[in-house]
Amino acid sequence: MYSWPDAADGSQAVDVARAGGPDVVLMDLNMPRCNGVQATRLLREGQPDARVVVLTTYSDDDWVFAALQAGARGFLTKDAGADQIRAAVEAVARGEAALDPAVQHHVIAALADAPAEASPAAAELPDGLTPREAEVLALIAEGLTNGEIADRLGIPLGTVKTRTRSALARLADELDGELS
Repeated sequence: MYSWPDAADGSQAVDVARAGGPDVVLMDLNMPRCNGVQATRLLREGQPDARVVVLTTYSDDDWVFAALQAGARGFLTKDAGADQIRAAVEAVARGEAALDPAVQHHVIAALADAPAEASPAAAELPDGLTPREAEVLALIAEGLTNGEIADRLGIPLGTVKTRTRSALARLADELDGELS
């Protein structure tokens, strides 16, 4: 039988999980004080064997990849039914991955777009930019609109906007550091 202790925020979720030693943690991403990605990372740092399934309304590339990189092994959107959630929890408990079909599409598309091996050029991106952020900035420099970039890269318009904001924030931070 499953037991579902609640937590009011990400920090409390980490504390509850560490104290209770659950087989699987069902994690939201949108939480105060410490979001689900941060909470997943903190939990996995303290308990590398902890297994996390993200259950959230956010399914854009940035959230999906951030959660998976933080250590989540399952990712479902909140429109998942009880049977799908139960199946994901059981799969992750067995050491398998469990991804919502829409999320699988994002992951496969990103892998298909990624180079087979890390290229030297990717390792030399300025200011910690990701390859996709650099690609979006290059297309902006070519004069493409966000919609044209989304079409060219086959990604949602919201993802283009998020990547642009993220890249510009990184560049602004770097520039501030150089001017200080």
